[in-house]
Amino acid sequence: MISPGAPKTNLLGLTPGDLETFVAGLGAKPFRARQLMKWIYRRGVADFGAMTDLSRDFRARLIEVAEVSPPEIVAHHASADGTRKWLLRAAGSSGVEQAVETVFIPEPGRGTLCISSQVGCALDCAFCSTARQGFNRNLSAAEIIGQVWLAHRELGARSEGPRVITNVVLMGMGEPLANYRNVLPALQVMLDDLGYDLSRRRVTVSTSGLVPQIYRLAEDCNVALAVSLHAPDDALRDRLVPINRVHPIAELLEACWHYLERQNGRNITFEYVMLDGVNDSLEQAERLARLLRGREAKVNLIPFNIFPGTEFRRSPRERIDAFRDRLMQRGVMVTVRRTRGDDIDAACGQLKGRVIDRVTSPLGGRRTTMEATA
Repeated sequence: MISPGAPKTNLLGLTPGDLETFVAGLGAKPFRARQLMKWIYRRGVADFGAMTDLSRDFRARLIEVAEVSPPEIVAHHASADGTRKWLLRAAGSSGVEQAVETVFIPEPGRGTLCISSQVGCALDCAFCSTARQGFNRNLSAAEIIGQVWLAHRELGARSEGPRVITNVVLMGMGEPLANYRNVLPALQVMLDDLGYDLSRRRVTVSTSGLVPQIYRLAEDCNVALAVSLHAPDDALRDRLVPINRVHPIAELLEACWHYLERQNGRNITFEYVMLDGVNDSLEQAERLARLLRGREAKVNLIPFNIFPGTEFRRSPRERIDAFRDRLMQRGVMVTVRRTRGDDIDAACGQLKGRVIDRVTSPLGGRRTTMEATA
């Protein structure tokens, strides 16, 4: 039973099993959970009164104890190339208002939604704007899946028409696997046929290399995996991606190959941001090829997107092309990411949201204390 006077339960982010448990607490049969899933995710309806195939009494009870509450939009920006970015309100761990960012990238034949998993990030990657913001808290499952729900509404998606959002990537603010407890149910809703019914190959979790959680994900959920590698050796990766000091490259790759074997995946994508004079030499391309040759791996070369205060610069296009060509000559599958949305700071590595009340976190292999500001 639901306790009288208890806060309303946000149904966004509840897995089908959790939703069945919830409706059972209201004295309803399990099929009501399936009806709710269709209304919330397939039709994008938040008003229980409009869910016309539910009984009148059940709708009245839902209005009393439940809600469908996505994050609130603080600001919206549209790029000249069609990319759209939403700044979403997220209360901080101490009640101070924070904000996270969600980006939609339209391309011929597909629409990719890039969502956030944390308010800020604690992993302190050297080339990432989000890392400079520090870390406040994990997003809830409702806040994670709520970004997908909200984008569907804002983009005018309809269940009966062609898909507007065909792919979802957890590559926004935060390290998804550091928020495993809340990311997992959100992934399950994305994949469920009563949720967004996305193919496992169209939902991608990006990680900087939290090895224990990669092994957990291999057991719990079959989605595409993208790994932020960015260097072909431990000495450089220690500098660029500090979690490498905890889980070095050899350990990380062993977890990746286990993930592929366990999930019968096609390949793992290794993200590699191209930093001028840092990681873009042909010798480094050779080292990277030796790490990945003969494996089901794809390298995604990402032209660095400059942000204020960064020490890094983007590799020249001819060097990116030469790096790509050397990998291909060595039998490594490789693509070069097209930069989108940089005129609204929506490109890879540029998301920063609003992280005001930053807290201490031990992630990244070192304890970093961020100053709180009023």
